[in-house]
Amino acid sequence: MRRAQRALISLTDKSGCEEFAGALAAMGIAILSTGGTARKLRDSGIEVTDVSTFTGFPELLDGRVKTLHPLVHGGILQQRRNEQHQEQCRQHGIQPIDIVVVNLYAFENAVASTDCTLEDAVEHIDIGGPAMLRASAKNFQDVTVVVDPADYPVVLAELQSQGNTMLPTRFRLARKAFALTAAYDTAIAQWLDSVDPVTNPYFIGA
Repeated sequence: MRRAQRALISLTDKSGCEEFAGALAAMGIAILSTGGTARKLRDSGIEVTDVSTFTGFPELLDGRVKTLHPLVHGGILQQRRNEQHQEQCRQHGIQPIDIVVVNLYAFENAVASTDCTLEDAVEHIDIGGPAMLRASAKNFQDVTVVVDPADYPVVLAELQSQGNTMLPTRFRLARKAFALTAAYDTAIAQWLDSVDPVTNPYFIGA
């Protein structure tokens, strides 16, 4: 079993992330992160590489584009036992990302506010997070995806005992990730269905 080498951590719900990331770092697993998560981990003394440093490309468009990059998605989606994948990754300098720990912008919390505008709601639609979750869940054969702090203990226990997680665990976590992205998209679609383009101020005079 190939040992996990690199984790990407980008969280809205940061509960327990310092302890989890600290345990990964203690096992020699490199940590990539973004924004507030990176700051929180650094404040706890954990060595972190910003995703923008990893990709060599800055965050763009007020943070709308951070992780949408071939070095991130190629790192997640490469099949470790596929020699063509591995050759392409060597040619393009794509390093594997073995663990993805992501949860999503709190869209439902934002739209629960009575003064939430359509513009506010749109800015709380996460793009990079669901893309990483879907990529990681698709490649559960090789990648551990974590969306819930409640799963930190089992992931750490398996990493500490054998250097990586078990395939049944990765499969269970992949199903959990797909369930989260499905519920997230459903919440967005349902809220947008409540917006009346005839009366909503966003459309008046457009």
